[in-house]
Parts: sequence; structure tokens; C-alpha cells
Amino acid sequence: MDRREFLAKAQKFAVGGVTAMAIWESLRPNYAWAQQVAKDDARIKTEVVTVDSPKGNTNIKGYLVHPVQKTTKKLPGVLVVHENRGLNPYIEDVARRLGTEGYIAFAPDGLTSVGGYPGDDEKGGALFRNVDRQKMSEDFIAAAKWLKDRPDCTGKIGAVGFCFGGGIVNMLAVKLGSDLAAGVPFYGAQPSVEDAAKVKSPLLLQYAGLDTRINGGWPAYEEVLKAHHVKYEAFIYEGANHGFHNDTTPRYDAASAKLAWKRTLDFFAKYVKEASA
Repeated sequence: MDRREFLAKAQKFAVGGVTAMAIWESLRPNYAWAQQVAKDDARIKTEVVTVDSPKGNTNIKGYLVHPVQKTTKKLPGVLVVHENRGLNPYIEDVARRLGTEGYIAFAPDGLTSVGGYPGDDEKGGALFRNVDRQKMSEDFIAAAKWLKDRPDCTGKIGAVGFCFGGGIVNMLAVKLGSDLAAGVPFYGAQPSVEDAAKVKSPLLLQYAGLDTRINGGWPAYEEVLKAHHVKYEAFIYEGANHGFHNDTTPRYDAASAKLAWKRTLDFFAKYVKEASA
């Protein structure tokens, strides 16, 4: 719901001096919480780059994180895909976290064609509705291929995404086939049964126990993955809400998020990093 509708409905819960606006502000993202890895961390260097996307919206900008290393050896890559708000500070920090783990991490901004992430999630969500979804999907495909083909990349790439981004990771597993070394969708929408049959990438699927809408599509997806002998692991974090990994919102579940992230790193280490050695 939009801000106006939320405030109208929240008013009935405004008691004891707590206003509807106070409730609204308490639920808004606090990006100071997302800074697990500082922007000037000595282990990494960051830059904003633009990637050509001729089948999409012409190009897509993104946040690129390089690990600082003394050698010139090639490194594996991970594409980081945002929620339906654009490339906000939380997603940038996730990219930096991967950079400190030895990956070239690239977080594209799906809002590039409408001016980019506007610095506010509410405004980003509104802009998101104005972007052609098919072209945006092509933008993320272009970004993944660009990362894979970089001369400093081993050619092994993974993808991790959250909410909308989880759905994009599932889409990349369909479209890229074995060119995607591993995918980790967090509470992401599943592809159609027909598309799911095209998946070849190992998948680590992370679901929130309270997220009944997204979880409803999992049994059919799992059936197809099993039928086509796709390597996968799936976890449902009981008691956790959709968005539980996002540490800038009240939906953050620390225990579930930390365990899910450890599993993510272990999965990438096995299928992306070790496969590159």
C-alpha cells in the first residue's frame, strides 16, 4: 500500500501518544543499520560503472566492488540483485560484504532507465512501477554476462537476490543455463513450470516461514527441479517474515539472516569460488 493508505489504516492503532506518522517512521528503513562493511574499507575498492544492454533499456548502471589483492589473479564474481526499491544502501553493503569475501561483486540498478535509485525507498518503489519489466530483465541478463566476461573474472559467477531480486535470480537460472555457476534467491518468485525445466544451475533457495504467498509456489518448483536432477538446497526459516535478511527494516530477523548468509557464502564457495580454482 502507498503512504496515504498506510497512514489511514494505521490511525486506529495510534494510541497513548503514538501517532500514525510515528508508526510509519518506525517501519521505514534505517540505512545506518546496513553498514556492516564501510564504504572506505581497506579490503575493497568501489566504483559506479555503466553496462551496455542493447536488448533492454540501452544500458544499466551499477555498483562494482573489487577486492584489493596483491596479485593479478582472476577472481570469481557475484551479481547482487536488489528488492523492488532499487539499488539502496542495504544492497550496496551486501555487495561490499561479498567483496571482502574475495568476489568481484556487481549490484546493478534496475531503476537506471528512470533516473536511478532516488535515495528513498518509497520513491524508489513508485519509480519501479514505471520500468518495463521485460527490458529490466534483459538489463540484469546483460549485467550478468558483462560480469562473467570481465578480464579480471574467472568466468565463474553466482547471483544472489532478495524479494524482486530473488525472482530475478530464478530468471537468470532459466536464461543463462550453465553460464550461471550458482544462484541464491531469497524469498523470490518462482519461474513457470515450463521455464523451471530449463534450469541447470545449482540453487540455494531461502524462504521465510511466514511468507505464505511466495512459499505457495515452492512445491511445484521443487518438483520440476527434482525431475530434472538439478542440484539444489532449500531452507524455510520458521517465524521469519519476507525480507528477513534486510537489516535496515523491522522485518529483519538476526538469527535467520546470519544463518542464511553463512549458507550463502558456503554455497558460493563450493560452486563459484572453488570451481574457479
